[in-house]
Amino acid sequence: MLVRKNVTSLAPALAAVILLTAGCGGGDEAKSGSGASASSPTPHGYVEGATEAAEQQSRLLLGDPGSGETRVLDLITGKVHDTARSPGATALTTDGRFGYFHGPDGIRVLDSGAWMVDHGDHVHYYRAKVQEVGDLPGGTGTSIRSDAGVTVATSADGKASMYRRADLEKGTLGAPSPLPGTFAGAVVPYAEHLVTLTAESGAPAKVAVLDRSGKRVAVPEAECDEPQGDAVTRRGVVLGCADGALLVQEDDGTFTAEKIPYGEDVPKTERAEEFRHRPGSSTLTAPAGKDAVWVLDVSEGAWTRVKTGPVVAANTAGEGSPLVVLESDGALHGYDIPTGKETGVTDPLLKELPEAGAGGGAAPVIEVDRSRAYLNDPEGKRVYEIDYNDDLRVARTFDVDVRPSLMVETGR
Repeated sequence: MLVRKNVTSLAPALAAVILLTAGCGGGDEAKSGSGASASSPTPHGYVEGATEAAEQQSRLLLGDPGSGETRVLDLITGKVHDTARSPGATALTTDGRFGYFHGPDGIRVLDSGAWMVDHGDHVHYYRAKVQEVGDLPGGTGTSIRSDAGVTVATSADGKASMYRRADLEKGTLGAPSPLPGTFAGAVVPYAEHLVTLTAESGAPAKVAVLDRSGKRVAVPEAECDEPQGDAVTRRGVVLGCADGALLVQEDDGTFTAEKIPYGEDVPKTERAEEFRHRPGSSTLTAPAGKDAVWVLDVSEGAWTRVKTGPVVAANTAGEGSPLVVLESDGALHGYDIPTGKETGVTDPLLKELPEAGAGGGAAPVIEVDRSRAYLNDPEGKRVYEIDYNDDLRVARTFDVDVRPSLMVETGR
């Protein structure tokens, strides 16, 4: 099924181009490494203590809920870094640099030491040492959302606090800034503002745009019934709703919200609840019940429901790449998104699929970047690197000494 609606979009994003020597001011200023000499100007994009690289510096953060053991796998060197334990952690999220190990009583923050700075027409890639940051307050259900300036923690009861990104980058949490009021969804930093949902008892949630002090500065005319899931794309912030999604965009200081409907009544069990995508892409994925996957093309304002086998995990790099689905047979399946045709399948990679919540188990995930996908195999204590553009070829296999039930990729 393909449902389309014209959605006013921002100007097409320029392709990211790495210009380490001339793209940020010209000449020899944009050199990588530990800094410029005293007689040279500070290079544009320079980060103290970090080394700039000409390619993506991806790392995988891994966690074993059963033992509390955590690791950082450097995908450039293949080296595995031992890190502190996170006892009780049942979820792991990331903002592209920091890993957030979510436990019942708090959230451990780990600096992976790999990140990207996007200047729109070019990007900078950095690597630095892995370091502990601290523990954020917040129990089960607390969400973390970030941009280059702030990180916001929104608890399950709708309270939110904001942390300065500069403090986290220095290895400390700093003092939180509580935001006034309560919210009906995660508070999402976007366009130097905060996008969220507010709701009165019994009424559908409404979009609200706040400044960084928490003051409401815009209320686009849009409602979101039964909100679930959100994602930041180059086209704007996507908020999942009962009848589809809302796309919140900013253009020259003006915020608008456009509905992207499913186009038909979708049972609650088949709605998109949690989006996964490649950072920087505007193509989102979400399970659509047991045997299908929703693909939302934000640029086109179109939902596509791809019929698959029983879905365990799904993701896509977007932009013409296949939909990659881990199915209950333990194999990865590739699908052409426009036609829904299966284009490839691997041998079974996961011999045993853990039951979510059983013995600290968590469902495997698929992380995707511009050239590779990564699949964690908790029972086999390994991670597979997949070339999704080459018939789902297994490019590398990483054996680790923990059950990597939790996994996120940083450095993208």
